[in-house]
Amino acid sequence: MDINWYIIFFAAIFTSNILLTNFLGMCSYLSVSREIESSFGLGAAVFFVLTVTSALNYLVYHYLLVPLDLVYLQYIVFIIVIAAFVQLTEMVIERISPVLYYSLGIFLPLITVNCAIFGVSLFLVIRKYTFIQSVAYGAGSGLGWLLAILMLGGIRKRIREKSLPKGMSGAAISLIVTGIMALAFVGFSGVVIIQ
Repeated sequence: MDINWYIIFFAAIFTSNILLTNFLGMCSYLSVSREIESSFGLGAAVFFVLTVTSALNYLVYHYLLVPLDLVYLQYIVFIIVIAAFVQLTEMVIERISPVLYYSLGIFLPLITVNCAIFGVSLFLVIRKYTFIQSVAYGAGSGLGWLLAILMLGGIRKRIREKSLPKGMSGAAISLIVTGIMALAFVGFSGVVIIQ
């Protein structure tokens, strides 16, 4: 693909935001976004995991699966790479910041099955990105996910849920706000499209 890596990077943040255009990774996004601190912690972990696993999965795919004619195992291998790296990230966060580790709770190990991370690995293969393009796409997708969860965390902090109608609190208002944010990101769609 002849798109420059920096275009892919910025498009992954804005015009092709993995969360707001593809709606991948919504489970942990909706659950952890109650507080800005935990939103930032999970967003940073997702950014880190997305960046590194996109590079690792590119290398595994092109230098192991394709030469050995094992492409049919790509889903399993991608999940194994993601799971191993998330486990490593979880151990590092537990040592560095136990408070963040406990505030993220079950959602930190669930990054393994976050469909945004798996989706990025599949998109880089489907779109035939080079190594640099793959890393740029992974990092941009991670930053886009981080941006989206921080925006929702900030908005949810400002909303007084007690003043909302009974059926609008919790997940309902979060989904409405996410829809409005997705509409706002549609305004960037004329800039560049990488899909």
